[in-house]
Amino acid sequence: MFEVETVSGKFFEIILLGAIFLSIVIVSLETVEEFESYSFIFMVAEWGLTIFFTIEYVLRLVCSFRPVRYARSFFGVVDLFSIVPTYLTLFDLGSRSLVVIRAFRLLRAFRVFKLARMLSEAASMRQVVVDARGKIVVFFSTVLIVVTVAGVAMYVIENTLSNHGHSSSFTSVPQAMYWAIVTMTTVGYGDIVPQTAAGKMLSALLMMIGYSLIIVPTGFITAELVNTRWSSISTNRACTHCMVEGHEKDAVHCRACGEKL
Repeated sequence: MFEVETVSGKFFEIILLGAIFLSIVIVSLETVEEFESYSFIFMVAEWGLTIFFTIEYVLRLVCSFRPVRYARSFFGVVDLFSIVPTYLTLFDLGSRSLVVIRAFRLLRAFRVFKLARMLSEAASMRQVVVDARGKIVVFFSTVLIVVTVAGVAMYVIENTLSNHGHSSSFTSVPQAMYWAIVTMTTVGYGDIVPQTAAGKMLSALLMMIGYSLIIVPTGFITAELVNTRWSSISTNRACTHCMVEGHEKDAVHCRACGEKL
């Protein structure tokens, strides 16, 4: 259940992957009005999947030497949240609580987080992000500065140079900063637009800055990937004793507690 490098582990991984995708499809189709006639089929399929995920969760607790630690881990919480919403539907005490119960049922979409366990390169990507965290902080700080300056500048321009009779959409600095974020990320909702010539020039400049900044995080993340020694990349093998993941392919003992893998 934790060792996906073996044949049986990969087989279980494929079954779990199919069950997760099927569950997400069912959760999505249940919200479509045209498929209301298939509600009974969806209910039977969902309960079957819930029982399957419940058995999986219990077996993971049994297989782990430290079940409490697994239950409190990220994947343990996700596994629990993937089964609890369905059981909550049993406590429908009235029509008023029906809406709340349906909201809880939508939390079954948390099962998509279980896919993270199946990403064999997740540990490598996580390490790359950790190694580049300094550059990421500097990048976001730069973006924050640009957004603040552009928002304040646009607020001043639109409220001082706007033509008489035309109310400005930039009613506050936070509103202008929201516009700056939308503009710099090239999303362009169009709900807030400048009316003055100077404001439009600032918008054009901010959009060009946004296009230039898009390539920055891609550059240093790629550089960190190139510098990674791929020959020594750790796998997602997990120690059943201490639940630590990320061991090299030829590792015999856990890197944290020393237990045999």
